[in-house]
Amino acid sequence: MSGPMTAGRADHDLAFMLRYENVAWYEDGAVRILDRRIYPAKIEFVTCHTHQEVARAITDMVTQSCGPFTAAAAGMALAAWECRDRDEAAQRAYLRAAAYTISHARPTTVARMERITGGCLATADQALAAGVPVDRVIVDHLVASNNRRYGKVAKMASFLVDMFPDDGKIMTQCFGETIVGMMLREAKSRGKNLKIFCPETRPYFQGARLTATVCQEMGFDTTVITDNMPAFVMEREGIDVFTCAADAICLDGHVVNKIGTFQIAIAAKYMGIPFFVSGIPDESHPNRAAIHIESRNPDFVLQAMGVRTAAHGVRGYYPSFDITPPSLISGVVTDLGIYSPYDLPRYLQVADIGPYEMVI
Repeated sequence: MSGPMTAGRADHDLAFMLRYENVAWYEDGAVRILDRRIYPAKIEFVTCHTHQEVARAITDMVTQSCGPFTAAAAGMALAAWECRDRDEAAQRAYLRAAAYTISHARPTTVARMERITGGCLATADQALAAGVPVDRVIVDHLVASNNRRYGKVAKMASFLVDMFPDDGKIMTQCFGETIVGMMLREAKSRGKNLKIFCPETRPYFQGARLTATVCQEMGFDTTVITDNMPAFVMEREGIDVFTCAADAICLDGHVVNKIGTFQIAIAAKYMGIPFFVSGIPDESHPNRAAIHIESRNPDFVLQAMGVRTAAHGVRGYYPSFDITPPSLISGVVTDLGIYSPYDLPRYLQVADIGPYEMVI
Protein backbone atom coordinates (compact mmCIF):
# COMPACT_ATOMS: atom_id res chain seq x y z
CA MET A 1 0.00 0.00 0.00
CA SER A 2 1.33 3.39 -0.87
CA GLY A 3 0.99 6.09 1.74
CA PRO A 4 1.30 9.87 1.80
CA MET A 5 4.62 11.48 1.00
CA THR A 6 6.90 11.55 4.03
CA ALA A 7 8.35 15.01 3.36
CA GLY A 8 7.18 17.50 5.95
CA ARG A 9 5.34 14.90 8.00
CA ALA A 10 5.50 15.04 11.78
CA ASP A 11 5.77 11.26 12.23
CA HIS A 12 9.41 11.07 11.15
CA ASP A 13 11.75 8.98 13.32
CA LEU A 14 8.83 7.33 15.12
CA ALA A 15 8.19 3.61 15.43
CA PHE A 16 6.41 1.66 12.66
CA MET A 17 2.96 1.65 14.22
CA LEU A 18 2.97 5.43 14.84
CA ARG A 19 3.37 6.36 11.17
CA TYR A 20 0.14 7.57 9.62
CA GLU A 21 -0.31 4.88 7.00
CA ASN A 22 0.40 2.18 9.59
CA VAL A 23 -2.37 3.41 11.89
CA ALA A 24 -5.23 3.63 9.38
CA TRP A 25 -5.24 4.75 5.78
CA TYR A 26 -7.82 5.36 3.04
CA GLU A 27 -7.05 4.72 -0.60
CA ASP A 28 -9.04 3.74 -3.70
CA GLY A 29 -12.34 2.99 -2.01
CA ALA A 30 -11.03 1.07 1.01
CA VAL A 31 -9.63 1.69 4.50
CA ARG A 32 -6.78 -0.42 5.82
CA ILE A 33 -6.31 -0.52 9.61
CA LEU A 34 -3.35 -2.12 11.36
CA ASP A 35 -4.76 -4.93 13.51
CA ARG A 36 -3.41 -4.01 16.92
CA ARG A 37 -5.13 -7.03 18.47
CA ILE A 38 -2.36 -9.24 17.09
CA TYR A 39 0.53 -6.80 16.57
CA PRO A 40 3.52 -7.31 16.91
CA ALA A 41 3.22 -11.11 16.66
CA LYS A 42 1.76 -10.51 13.19
CA ILE A 43 1.68 -7.43 11.01
CA GLU A 44 -1.72 -7.59 9.36
CA PHE A 45 -4.19 -4.97 8.18
CA VAL A 46 -7.98 -5.24 8.29
CA THR A 47 -9.45 -3.94 5.04
CA CYS A 48 -12.82 -2.17 5.26
CA HIS A 49 -14.91 -1.56 2.14
CA THR A 50 -17.71 0.43 3.83
CA HIS A 51 -17.77 3.03 6.55
CA GLN A 52 -19.95 0.66 8.59
CA GLU A 53 -17.07 -1.84 8.51
CA VAL A 54 -14.75 0.90 9.77
CA ALA A 55 -17.13 1.57 12.67
CA ARG A 56 -17.27 -2.15 13.42
CA ALA A 57 -13.46 -2.37 13.39
CA ILE A 58 -13.32 0.48 15.91
CA THR A 59 -15.93 -1.23 18.12
CA ASP A 60 -14.09 -4.55 17.86
CA MET A 61 -10.78 -3.00 18.99
CA VAL A 62 -8.94 -3.64 15.73
CA THR A 63 -7.28 -0.33 16.53
CA GLN A 64 -6.89 1.14 20.01
CA SER A 65 -5.65 4.19 21.91
CA CYS A 66 -5.63 7.06 19.36
CA GLY A 67 -5.91 4.71 16.40
CA PRO A 68 -9.72 4.94 16.27
CA PHE A 69 -9.55 8.68 15.70
CA THR A 70 -7.38 8.35 12.59
CA ALA A 71 -9.57 5.44 11.48
CA ALA A 72 -12.67 7.62 11.93
CA ALA A 73 -11.39 10.25 9.51
CA ALA A 74 -10.33 7.57 7.05
CA GLY A 75 -13.84 6.11 7.40
CA MET A 76 -15.33 9.47 6.50
CA ALA A 77 -13.21 9.55 3.34
CA LEU A 78 -14.54 6.10 2.52
CA ALA A 79 -18.12 7.28 3.11
CA ALA A 80 -17.47 10.11 0.66
CA TRP A 81 -16.34 7.54 -1.90
CA GLU A 82 -19.47 5.46 -1.31
CA CYS A 83 -21.83 8.34 -2.11
CA ARG A 84 -19.74 10.06 -4.79
CA ASP A 85 -22.31 9.50 -7.57
CA ARG A 86 -25.23 11.05 -5.66
CA ASP A 87 -26.33 14.65 -5.94
CA GLU A 88 -24.86 17.22 -3.57
CA ALA A 89 -27.75 17.20 -1.07
CA ALA A 90 -27.77 13.41 -0.95
CA GLN A 91 -24.02 13.31 -0.39
CA ARG A 92 -24.29 15.70 2.54
CA ALA A 93 -27.08 13.62 4.09
CA TYR A 94 -25.12 10.40 3.58
CA LEU A 95 -22.01 11.87 5.18
CA ARG A 96 -23.97 13.14 8.19
CA ALA A 97 -25.39 9.65 8.72
CA ALA A 98 -21.92 8.13 8.34
CA ALA A 99 -20.53 10.61 10.86
CA TYR A 100 -23.09 9.48 13.41
CA THR A 101 -22.34 5.78 12.82
CA ILE A 102 -18.59 6.24 13.10
CA SER A 103 -18.63 8.65 16.05
CA HIS A 104 -20.83 6.30 18.09
CA ALA A 105 -18.69 3.20 17.54
CA ARG A 106 -17.49 3.36 21.15
CA PRO A 107 -19.55 5.10 23.85
CA THR A 108 -16.70 6.52 25.94
CA THR A 109 -15.23 8.50 23.04
CA VAL A 110 -18.36 9.86 21.34
CA ALA A 111 -17.59 13.51 22.13
CA ARG A 112 -14.09 13.34 20.66
CA MET A 113 -15.23 11.31 17.67
CA GLU A 114 -17.89 13.92 16.93
CA ARG A 115 -15.19 16.60 16.77
CA ILE A 116 -13.26 14.56 14.24
CA THR A 117 -16.22 13.57 12.08
CA GLY A 118 -17.52 17.13 12.35
CA GLY A 119 -14.21 18.43 11.00
CA CYS A 120 -14.52 15.98 8.11
CA LEU A 121 -18.08 17.18 7.42
CA ALA A 122 -16.90 20.78 7.24
CA THR A 123 -14.12 19.76 4.88
CA ALA A 124 -16.61 17.82 2.76
CA ASP A 125 -18.86 20.87 2.47
CA GLN A 126 -15.93 22.89 1.14
CA ALA A 127 -15.01 20.17 -1.35
CA LEU A 128 -18.59 19.87 -2.61
CA ALA A 129 -18.82 23.62 -3.06
CA ALA A 130 -15.57 23.58 -5.02
CA GLY A 131 -16.55 20.57 -7.11
CA VAL A 132 -13.47 18.51 -6.18
CA PRO A 133 -13.28 14.84 -5.03
CA VAL A 134 -14.47 14.79 -1.43
CA ASP A 135 -12.62 11.64 -0.42
CA ARG A 136 -9.22 13.03 -1.43
CA VAL A 137 -9.86 16.34 0.29
CA ILE A 138 -10.77 14.53 3.53
CA VAL A 139 -7.50 12.53 3.31
CA ASP A 140 -5.53 15.76 2.84
CA HIS A 141 -7.39 17.16 5.83
CA LEU A 142 -6.49 14.06 7.86
CA VAL A 143 -2.76 14.32 7.07
CA ALA A 144 -2.68 18.06 7.81
CA SER A 145 -4.58 17.55 11.07
CA ASN A 146 -2.29 14.71 12.11
CA ASN A 147 0.73 16.91 11.41
CA ARG A 148 -0.73 19.62 13.61
CA ARG A 149 -1.64 17.13 16.35
CA TYR A 150 1.74 15.40 16.31
CA GLY A 151 3.39 18.81 16.47
CA LYS A 152 1.42 19.73 19.57
CA VAL A 153 2.24 16.39 21.16
CA ALA A 154 5.93 17.05 20.48
CA LYS A 155 5.57 20.22 22.59
CA MET A 156 3.94 18.17 25.35
CA ALA A 157 6.81 15.70 25.14
CA SER A 158 9.32 18.47 25.69
CA PHE A 159 7.63 19.52 28.93
CA LEU A 160 7.19 15.90 30.03
CA VAL A 161 10.81 14.93 29.41
CA ASP A 162 11.86 17.89 31.56
CA MET A 163 10.45 15.83 34.45
CA PHE A 164 12.61 12.77 33.66
CA PRO A 165 16.07 12.34 35.23
CA ASP A 166 18.87 11.76 32.71
CA ASP A 167 19.10 8.11 33.78
CA GLY A 168 15.47 7.86 34.82
CA LYS A 169 13.25 4.85 35.32
CA ILE A 170 9.79 5.52 33.90
CA MET A 171 6.60 3.50 34.37
CA THR A 172 3.82 3.75 31.81
CA GLN A 173 0.26 2.44 31.58
CA CYS A 174 -1.50 1.00 28.54
CA PHE A 175 -0.51 2.59 25.21
CA GLY A 176 -0.24 6.37 25.12
CA GLU A 177 0.13 6.38 21.31
CA THR A 178 1.78 9.55 20.01
CA ILE A 179 3.06 10.87 23.35
CA VAL A 180 5.02 7.63 23.87
CA GLY A 181 6.86 8.02 20.57
CA MET A 182 7.34 11.76 21.00
CA MET A 183 8.66 11.56 24.56
CA LEU A 184 11.17 8.89 23.50
CA ARG A 185 12.23 10.88 20.44
CA GLU A 186 12.70 13.92 22.66
CA ALA A 187 14.59 11.94 25.30
CA LYS A 188 16.90 10.49 22.64
CA SER A 189 17.62 13.97 21.26
CA ARG A 190 18.69 15.06 24.75
CA GLY A 191 20.81 11.97 25.36
CA LYS A 192 18.64 10.76 28.23
CA ASN A 193 19.19 7.09 29.03
CA LEU A 194 15.75 6.00 30.17
CA LYS A 195 14.57 2.59 31.33
CA ILE A 196 10.89 1.98 30.62
CA PHE A 197 8.67 -0.35 32.65
CA CYS A 198 5.39 -1.32 30.98
CA PRO A 199 2.54 -3.03 32.84
CA GLU A 200 1.04 -5.57 30.43
CA THR A 201 -2.49 -4.05 30.48
CA ARG A 202 -4.78 -7.04 30.27
CA PRO A 203 -6.95 -8.26 28.66
CA TYR A 204 -5.70 -6.79 25.35
CA PHE A 205 -2.09 -6.50 26.56
CA GLN A 206 -1.56 -3.08 24.96
CA GLY A 207 1.31 -2.34 27.33
CA ALA A 208 3.10 -5.57 26.55
CA ARG A 209 2.42 -5.60 22.82
CA LEU A 210 2.20 -1.96 21.78
CA THR A 211 3.99 0.32 24.26
CA ALA A 212 6.85 -2.09 24.85
CA THR A 213 7.28 -2.67 21.11
CA VAL A 214 7.46 1.06 20.38
CA CYS A 215 9.92 1.65 23.24
CA GLN A 216 12.16 -1.22 22.20
CA GLU A 217 12.05 -0.27 18.50
CA MET A 218 13.10 3.26 19.38
CA GLY A 219 16.16 1.97 21.22
CA PHE A 220 15.25 2.10 24.91
CA ASP A 221 15.78 -0.47 27.66
CA THR A 222 12.25 -1.87 28.05
CA THR A 223 10.78 -4.23 30.65
CA VAL A 224 7.26 -5.68 30.70
CA ILE A 225 5.65 -6.41 34.07
CA THR A 226 2.32 -7.98 34.94
CA ASP A 227 -0.53 -5.77 36.07
CA ASN A 228 -0.17 -6.83 39.72
CA MET A 229 3.51 -5.81 39.97
CA PRO A 230 3.56 -1.96 39.80
CA ALA A 231 3.83 -1.22 43.54
CA PHE A 232 6.59 -3.80 44.05
CA VAL A 233 8.49 -2.61 40.97
CA MET A 234 8.17 1.03 42.02
CA GLU A 235 9.79 0.24 45.35
CA ARG A 236 12.33 -2.37 44.25
CA GLU A 237 13.49 -0.75 41.01
CA GLY A 238 13.31 2.87 42.14
CA ILE A 239 10.83 4.22 39.61
CA ASP A 240 11.29 7.97 39.16
CA VAL A 241 8.10 8.94 37.28
CA PHE A 242 4.77 7.32 36.45
CA THR A 243 3.21 8.72 33.29
CA CYS A 244 0.34 7.98 30.93
CA ALA A 245 -1.94 9.61 28.40
CA ALA A 246 -5.69 9.85 28.97
CA ASP A 247 -8.89 8.90 27.20
CA ALA A 248 -10.46 12.00 28.73
CA ILE A 249 -9.34 14.75 31.11
CA CYS A 250 -12.23 16.40 32.93
CA LEU A 251 -12.09 20.08 33.72
CA ASP A 252 -12.36 19.26 37.42
CA GLY A 253 -9.09 17.30 37.21
CA HIS A 254 -10.43 13.75 37.07
CA VAL A 255 -8.63 11.63 34.49
CA VAL A 256 -10.17 8.75 32.56
CA ASN A 257 -7.71 6.16 31.33
CA LYS A 258 -7.28 2.42 30.84
CA ILE A 259 -8.48 0.34 33.78
CA GLY A 260 -5.61 -0.03 36.23
CA THR A 261 -4.40 3.58 36.07
CA PHE A 262 -6.18 4.49 39.30
CA GLN A 263 -4.50 1.77 41.34
CA ILE A 264 -1.03 2.58 39.96
CA ALA A 265 -1.64 6.24 40.82
CA ILE A 266 -2.48 5.25 44.40
CA ALA A 267 0.76 3.31 44.68
CA ALA A 268 2.76 6.19 43.18
CA LYS A 269 1.22 8.68 45.61
CA TYR A 270 1.98 6.42 48.57
CA MET A 271 5.62 6.13 47.51
CA GLY A 272 6.10 9.80 46.65
CA ILE A 273 6.53 9.17 42.91
CA PRO A 274 5.21 11.95 40.65
CA PHE A 275 2.41 11.05 38.24
CA PHE A 276 2.10 13.12 35.07
CA VAL A 277 -0.81 12.76 32.65
CA SER A 278 -0.39 14.06 29.09
CA GLY A 279 -3.35 15.37 27.16
CA ILE A 280 -5.82 18.15 26.48
CA PRO A 281 -8.49 19.09 29.06
CA ASP A 282 -11.90 18.33 27.56
CA GLU A 283 -14.58 20.98 27.88
CA SER A 284 -17.23 18.39 26.95
CA HIS A 285 -16.41 16.67 30.26
CA PRO A 286 -16.76 19.39 32.93
CA ASN A 287 -16.57 16.83 35.74
CA ARG A 288 -16.50 13.11 36.39
CA ALA A 289 -20.29 12.92 36.30
CA ALA A 290 -20.06 13.47 32.52
CA ILE A 291 -18.05 10.27 32.04
CA HIS A 292 -19.63 7.08 30.72
CA ILE A 293 -17.42 4.08 31.46
CA GLU A 294 -17.59 1.54 28.65
CA SER A 295 -18.20 -2.05 29.71
CA ARG A 296 -16.84 -4.63 27.31
CA ASN A 297 -17.40 -8.34 26.85
CA PRO A 298 -16.67 -9.90 30.27
CA ASP A 299 -15.50 -13.12 28.60
CA PHE A 300 -12.29 -11.32 27.63
CA VAL A 301 -11.04 -11.39 31.23
CA LEU A 302 -11.54 -15.15 31.35
CA GLN A 303 -8.83 -15.71 28.72
CA ALA A 304 -5.36 -14.50 27.76
CA MET A 305 -4.70 -13.93 24.05
CA GLY A 306 -7.37 -16.46 23.11
CA VAL A 307 -6.48 -19.14 25.66
CA ARG A 308 -9.10 -19.62 28.37
CA THR A 309 -7.69 -19.27 31.88
CA ALA A 310 -10.84 -19.59 34.03
CA ALA A 311 -13.22 -22.47 34.62
CA HIS A 312 -16.50 -22.54 32.72
CA GLY A 313 -19.26 -21.03 34.81
CA VAL A 314 -16.99 -18.38 36.33
CA ARG A 315 -18.12 -14.83 35.56
CA GLY A 316 -15.92 -12.03 34.24
CA TYR A 317 -16.10 -8.28 34.79
CA TYR A 318 -14.61 -5.84 32.28
CA PRO A 319 -14.92 -2.07 32.75
CA SER A 320 -12.54 -0.67 30.14
CA PHE A 321 -11.52 2.51 31.99
CA ASP A 322 -11.23 3.91 35.48
CA ILE A 323 -11.20 7.45 36.88
CA THR A 324 -8.24 8.85 38.79
CA PRO A 325 -9.00 11.84 41.08
CA PRO A 326 -6.92 15.04 40.88
CA SER A 327 -5.49 14.46 44.36
CA LEU A 328 -3.31 11.69 42.91
CA ILE A 329 -2.06 13.65 39.88
CA SER A 330 1.11 15.75 40.01
CA GLY A 331 0.41 17.60 36.80
CA VAL A 332 -1.38 17.56 33.45
CA VAL A 333 1.12 17.98 30.62
CA THR A 334 -0.22 20.07 27.73
CA ASP A 335 1.35 21.75 24.72
CA LEU A 336 1.39 25.00 26.73
CA GLY A 337 3.09 23.59 29.81
CA ILE A 338 2.27 21.55 32.89
CA TYR A 339 -0.93 22.51 34.70
CA SER A 340 -2.22 21.61 38.12
CA PRO A 341 -5.22 19.26 37.77
CA TYR A 342 -7.13 21.86 39.79
CA ASP A 343 -6.42 24.62 37.28
CA LEU A 344 -7.43 23.12 33.93
CA PRO A 345 -10.09 25.68 32.87
CA ARG A 346 -7.26 28.21 32.59
CA TYR A 347 -5.72 26.14 29.79
CA LEU A 348 -8.89 26.44 27.70
CA GLN A 349 -8.80 30.22 28.02
CA VAL A 350 -5.57 30.42 26.01
CA ALA A 351 -5.47 27.19 23.95
CA ASP A 352 -6.14 26.82 20.24
CA ILE A 353 -7.67 23.36 19.89
CA GLY A 354 -8.52 21.70 16.60
CA PRO A 355 -10.81 18.66 16.26
CA TYR A 356 -7.95 16.12 16.23
CA GLU A 357 -6.03 17.62 19.11
CA MET A 358 -8.18 16.24 21.90
CA VAL A 359 -6.37 12.94 21.34
CA ILE A 360 -2.66 12.27 21.57
